[in-house]
Amino acid sequence: QVQLVESGGGLVQAGGSLRLSCTASASIFRINDMGWYRQAPGKQRELVASISRNDTTNYADSAKGRFTISRDNAKNTVYLQMNSLKPEDTAVFYCKTDAVRLFGPPRIRDYWGQGIQVTVSS
Repeated sequence: QVQLVESGGGLVQAGGSLRLSCTASASIFRINDMGWYRQAPGKQRELVASISRNDTTNYADSAKGRFTISRDNAKNTVYLQMNSLKPEDTAVFYCKTDAVRLFGPPRIRDYWGQGIQVTVSS
């Protein structure tokens, strides 16, 4: 089983910054792509940013120029630096990873964190 622990959420004023962290515990899995998604009330969950093991990144249009995703493969940790936050960024942010089981029959699965609240006040 892969477990994801998220931190760094909270309340911030518009224009401020937050840094989200997500660490995966996976002793018998290889962590591949990692990413951050968000879901606001009444809306579908959407990709914010993702990053591969070789640091190829992908951003939602709304995040480009404001958010930066990075990772530390040795720590199985992904970060999301969010600057110039807007009230419309308010959502529950979820960390996601896909992982490959290293022992036994090969298997790849997606794993999700429990979600952390990000609230941007005006």
